[in-house]
Amino acid sequence: MKFLGIDLGWSSGASGLCCLELTNGQLQLLDLDRRESIADILAWIDTWVQLEEPAIVAVDAPTLIPNATGMRLPDKLTHKYFGKYHAGCYPANLSLPFAQRTVDFGLALEARGFNHAPEITPQMPGRYQIEVFPHPAIVHLFQLDRILKYKKGKLAERYLELLKLRRHIVDVLSTLEPALVLSQESCQSSEIPPTPLKKGGQNSLYNESQENTIGFK
Repeated sequence: MKFLGIDLGWSSGASGLCCLELTNGQLQLLDLDRRESIADILAWIDTWVQLEEPAIVAVDAPTLIPNATGMRLPDKLTHKYFGKYHAGCYPANLSLPFAQRTVDFGLALEARGFNHAPEITPQMPGRYQIEVFPHPAIVHLFQLDRILKYKKGKLAERYLELLKLRRHIVDVLSTLEPALVLSQESCQSSEIPPTPLKKGGQNSLYNESQENTIGFK
């Protein structure tokens, strides 16, 4: 069975894509990619998951938004249980400019047979889509006191936080069940390299649109 992760660009910009496959009790990394348009993201999904093939698509974006204003219940719960870790999520409602894009993406997945799955029976293959919010998962899986702040702050600080996240993924996810198996090339760098900034703070190697795949390609 395949597991696809979509770090969806809510309004614009590139989306980060990841495809894993469960083989012999281990998760194998099949592909990492970045795509700009929704059409290209859906084409990537169609490439890796054939018609009626079982798979789970995990989307980091609000694909179900029933409320016209305010916050959804899951948004409120992240603040209640993970606020102390700085892991409360951005509120989603239908009045916000990104809503149409993210909801339409969920509908496009439904059209491909990926049904919303608030509950999944263990070891029962199917075609599912789930909404995910990485910050609480990162805090819980890696037993952190606070989130890794790779999205906000000075560029150099975000770069270092992102590399910490990469280190946790390489070191910890390989010990869980099922274990994530990465190639030797993906795991080579165990030390944080120098921050690639030009004099004056202009970045020569890294920008925000690349943050989804840095260190894994």
